[in-house]
Amino acid sequence: MARDTTDLTPIASIEDLVGHIRGGEKPASEFRIGTEHEKFGFYTADLSPVPYEGERGIRALLEGMRELNGWDPITDDGRIIGLAGHSGEGAISLEPGGQFELSGAPLETIHATCRESNAHLAQVRAVGEKLGIGFLGIGSSPSWTLAETPKMPKSRYDIMRGYMPKVGTRGLDMMHRTTTIQVNLDFSSEADMRRKMQVGMRLQPVASALFAHSPFTDGRPNGLVSWRSEVWTDVDNQRSGLLPFVFEEEFGYRDYVEWALDVPMYFVMRDGRYHDATTVTFRQFMDGALVGKVPDAVPNMGDWTNHLSTVFPDVRLKRFLEMRGADGGPWRRICALPAYWVGLLYDAATLDAVAAMTADWSFAEVDAMRSAVPRLGFRAPFRDGTVLDIARQTVKLARQGLIARNRLNEDGNDESFFLAPLEEVVARGTTSGEELVRLYEEQWDRQMAAVFRHVTY
Repeated sequence: MARDTTDLTPIASIEDLVGHIRGGEKPASEFRIGTEHEKFGFYTADLSPVPYEGERGIRALLEGMRELNGWDPITDDGRIIGLAGHSGEGAISLEPGGQFELSGAPLETIHATCRESNAHLAQVRAVGEKLGIGFLGIGSSPSWTLAETPKMPKSRYDIMRGYMPKVGTRGLDMMHRTTTIQVNLDFSSEADMRRKMQVGMRLQPVASALFAHSPFTDGRPNGLVSWRSEVWTDVDNQRSGLLPFVFEEEFGYRDYVEWALDVPMYFVMRDGRYHDATTVTFRQFMDGALVGKVPDAVPNMGDWTNHLSTVFPDVRLKRFLEMRGADGGPWRRICALPAYWVGLLYDAATLDAVAAMTADWSFAEVDAMRSAVPRLGFRAPFRDGTVLDIARQTVKLARQGLIARNRLNEDGNDESFFLAPLEEVVARGTTSGEELVRLYEEQWDRQMAAVFRHVTY
């Protein structure tokens, strides 16, 4: 998230919090697509990570991007930590380990969101080349230890670094050594949100297999196809993973709000400064638990919006839905991820079909699949088959949904061709993580430099 929210609107009741999410409803004609992707910067001369400070550091990279695109700086305690477009073009932000993120604008088609991502990558390459910096499209940093990974100077990350080791074993790895591609999608009603979130939850492990692309850690294969997905199994189980109540037939906005209310907070922001709030839940905050501990300890809607951005379920609900299961990857994957989910969720007939296909999948079954995918990928079992069987079905359905949408580019092509990377993967029957390891073992003489060359944008 590029910039935390300031909204002083008072909160009178829990219904206000429900109403905030309900306010995201919009007619299907106004549905948009917001694509986000992260990548690792590295020095091309020696493959080392890029620190924040220095003449060729992340700060210099952000300043170079600012000169190129003219976006407004986002600052924290006097330091530039991101950029925001003047007119809703999107934003650039830093993840805790220096991962460089584009949070794309809400756009009408995948053609548009793909053009946006490609233009952004062209800009970061242009600025990065002057600084000797390249960028990796992969789901985990392949060679740097946690100790070697730089730490970005963002106040909220300092709070998270102190809190994460108290609630899980992998939180610092998640923060500093993983990247993702995700897509943000709209809903028209509570019932529409319910169906999309339930389908998204049930299929997120399948998406993790389709986009598995993090098989290296600390300079060698880690035995997994998606190390990033494995990391997420023990980050902070109070705020992440699958949510059992989403599988209930009558799941709605209020259920999500009640859950989020009882998740510990990270911070409250007052006058541009972050105050540690990790000892209380948002419900306790509403009951006065921070009075005398932080300035102006009465919660407002900005606090709620920020809190919703610090819970991490596999599908996150705000005023839109975030699909969060994919590893970072090559540029074609940046376009394939929204293509997959838009194809499944934005065409009514396809959503009907995929909802019917997954309707009786239980929480326990999906949880078992989610646990197996990081190691087994497409070979993970599900009922009488494997995740590969489901991946093939859903990619085919996504193609049908995109064809039915009939959103054409200037050459008369619909959006379905963006699924090509996924169709190649399911036709091969092995994940991209497995393919990277095969190349590393068979063609690259186990040289990490070859991995860097292969996944550099």
